[in-house]
Amino acid sequence: MALAHTLGFAHTGRDRELENAREAFCKGELDEAGLRAVGRTLRAAHWQLQKAAGIDLLPVGDFAWHGLLLNHSLTFGVIAPQLGLHSLFAMADAQQTAPEFTLDQPFTLSCEQLFEQVDEALALGHAVKPVIIGPLSYLWQGSAKGGGFDKLELLERLLPVYDQVLNRLASQGVEWLQIDEPILALDLPQDWKNAYERVYNILQRAPLKKLIATCFGGLDANLGLAANLPVDGLHIDLVSAPEQFPTILDRLPAYKVLSLGVVDGRNGGHCDLGQALDVLRHAHERLGERLWVAPSCSLLACELQLAVQKCQEVAQLAEQVEQPEPARALCA
Repeated sequence: MALAHTLGFAHTGRDRELENAREAFCKGELDEAGLRAVGRTLRAAHWQLQKAAGIDLLPVGDFAWHGLLLNHSLTFGVIAPQLGLHSLFAMADAQQTAPEFTLDQPFTLSCEQLFEQVDEALALGHAVKPVIIGPLSYLWQGSAKGGGFDKLELLERLLPVYDQVLNRLASQGVEWLQIDEPILALDLPQDWKNAYERVYNILQRAPLKKLIATCFGGLDANLGLAANLPVDGLHIDLVSAPEQFPTILDRLPAYKVLSLGVVDGRNGGHCDLGQALDVLRHAHERLGERLWVAPSCSLLACELQLAVQKCQEVAQLAEQVEQPEPARALCA
């Protein structure tokens, strides 16, 4: 049986609980403590829904009141931690979520939210996989305020804070960390490509396993780069770019986990389980226990019922991959 996991989960709630709580907070009808209590309740419910659907490794850190990029900027001190929730919601509503970096940009570990959510999930008895945005994808999505400098110049100051985050998660007992690097699906400038090996040679020192997650496209010219990064696993999106398979099987080092995103994480409708199972069985012949099964991308944009359905499809595929029944039997 392959391991079933998700890259991120819907967090609005079955009845718009998140939006309703946020609206009540902005109108002064709910205080901050009440707002955060709603968040804890939603997270606990959604972890349980994924677990009940058959997901083995649950994402943590994918919950955000005001956008994942803003969460990340808070964690790394790019947005002042004392900025109130009202201001953060206003920024999100105005779609001002991408970070702005200055030439002398400081980075500090300024927010405990990720670590607190890991503790919440562990206390509930869950096997967790925290999710963070990779340093290069984070810098790429930001802008150089005032211009006149290359964002890559900020790496030397940013990486020590990433190292702090990884070591802190390891001290909490985290075994696997998901690092989202979606820009690996882009045609990157050579200096950004060159930065990847240096970045992950530094981050590999932290004593936890790292899964690089790519999505929304194929790795194309970056396939060899991504496959050979000094990490413990790689996730690829086979819905957006099925042509990556089976080439990736020949390029992946023998020690690495390969996570295959075979269930569409964005669109409605059922997965073609028979077709997906054919791919997974082929991969399993080569990878054995190093095969993981997942949606193609985070389920963040899905409505809750659809997100649960996709988790069930992932779990069904992971369970069936070692069984000898013909793939067509799944579609009956």
